[in-house]
Amino acid sequence: MRRYIRRFMRQKIIILLFTLSFTFVFSNLKAQKAIVIDGFKVYPARIVDGDTLANILIKEVVVFPKRKFASKKDYRQYKRLVHNLKVVYPYAQIAKYKISEMDVHYRSLKTDKERKKYTKQVEQELRDEFEGQLVKLTISQGRLLIKLIDREVGKTTYAVIRDLKGGFSAVFWQSLARLFGSNLKTEFEAMGDDKLLNELIMMYELGAL
Repeated sequence: MRRYIRRFMRQKIIILLFTLSFTFVFSNLKAQKAIVIDGFKVYPARIVDGDTLANILIKEVVVFPKRKFASKKDYRQYKRLVHNLKVVYPYAQIAKYKISEMDVHYRSLKTDKERKKYTKQVEQELRDEFEGQLVKLTISQGRLLIKLIDREVGKTTYAVIRDLKGGFSAVFWQSLARLFGSNLKTEFEAMGDDKLLNELIMMYELGAL
């Protein structure tokens, strides 16, 4: 009986060490990478109920039905939307990163004077780096960027300006935007009017567009 218990415990320890060793390999290889031994690919693995299962990160696949267009005009509008998305999406990502970075530092400042100084500093840096590019956007691309900022940041462009520059600035820029047929309060509706756009974004992010 004791021999059986010792044998059982030894097997458990061996399995534990084996599992831990593969866990270590798995964490260093980030799951999807294999090592090559004698020309063969060896993937990290783990044991589940006695079965050895490879840990392989499979690239996400998004499948949408084949698109049909009622007219050539609809097709041209679709192609224009794809083009505009490719132009504007990088700026939405930059906005997402910059706003997140600003928010962390902004909250660490103790006085309104420090916050205003920091806001002006960042605003000037953004102008110097991106103003020349952003002024070249078409009206359609500008409207699209407003939607994407809401999608990526989680709040409208109007709310971003209001939080960083105050209510007066938000109202001013909203009034100016309205003169050009835009609305800084526009929200991204993934399951509504922007369903097609949302699908295109997912395809773009996966490199399938």
